[in-house]
Amino acid sequence: MPNTPLLSLTLALWLCALDAKAQVKPLSGMAGQGKETSVAVDINARGQVVGVIEDEDGRQRAVMLDKVLRELGTLGGSDSFSKGINADGVVVGSAQDGAGHWRAFLYRHGEPMRDLGTLGGRSSYGTGVNAAGQAVGFADTAADDFHAFLVGVDGKMVDLGTLGGNISYAAGINARGEVVGTAALVDGYRRAFLYRPGAGMRELGTLGGRSSAASAVNDAGQVVGASEMPDRRWHAFLHDGARMVDLGALIGYGNSYATGINAAGHVVGTILLGEERRSFVYRDGKMLVHQAGKGLYLTNAINDDELVIGATFFSKRYAAATMQSNATPVVPKGSRDFIALMGFVVTMAVGAVLLRRRYRGIELSKGRMLHM
Repeated sequence: MPNTPLLSLTLALWLCALDAKAQVKPLSGMAGQGKETSVAVDINARGQVVGVIEDEDGRQRAVMLDKVLRELGTLGGSDSFSKGINADGVVVGSAQDGAGHWRAFLYRHGEPMRDLGTLGGRSSYGTGVNAAGQAVGFADTAADDFHAFLVGVDGKMVDLGTLGGNISYAAGINARGEVVGTAALVDGYRRAFLYRPGAGMRELGTLGGRSSAASAVNDAGQVVGASEMPDRRWHAFLHDGARMVDLGALIGYGNSYATGINAAGHVVGTILLGEERRSFVYRDGKMLVHQAGKGLYLTNAINDDELVIGATFFSKRYAAATMQSNATPVVPKGSRDFIALMGFVVTMAVGAVLLRRRYRGIELSKGRMLHM
């Protein structure tokens, strides 16, 4: 029997092209019951995951998956959702109180859910928490605007202000207490900001458009988010501390939004192309794009163990899931790349069959000669 490396190559190519969902692992422990949907929103280095389960009536429940699923409860109302978790398992999110108002909360296992208060209004929303337990988000003011806030370890809520406009909201905080988010200018346009303790809020600019928004920051101070372009499309960006790097240009199409970054500077996010949704991972200078249904449908965060989390989408439902950041993108059927790949696969397969037949013919000839 001759060596047939081409058959092995063919098989590998077929597996790469067709075994799409093997890269995405649903979080079965966060599946919910019946027709409930689930989304994973954050994950820490210990593998503890927080997310949201939604029932058929639209009621949302903040949950934490730590080998077993924990329901985090509410502040007296019907709904809650989680947004972040730190290395110690402290969760930040929002929950309704008895009057139906949303309030930012911190949750630690074994302790009651803690209401973080407001900035003078009725509602607040928690979005991020760092290793020290400092929390950020946005809250209503007495003037009925909403402003970004920082709650320190002393429990006091500090108004981070704006960039001259009426509103702002914080999205993330790192170990150094640096906060990122979005704030309005005097003219009403919104810009990504970086807030440093003692230095205040600094605008990060745009990629040529009118607006931008920041969504996450790592401990090195690298910021990710999205910026409007001159043509009014949106591109994901990475701000390295000195300049805004256009990640959307590496994708080359659609509207893209960066949603998470880890300590290594690896960035994850989402691409919208018409009605289609794709996910991306930017790592080691390379852009990996996962087609709809082949990677995560919603991409929310990435941890330092290179696990990307979010949700898949099937049977008209979201399901919390993870994938590795270095997962190989799967080429979609119908694309030029897929057609070219399949053409190559077919060529190799046919070539391998013909080669095998040739060797088989030689062996038969040798057999006949030996028996003559």
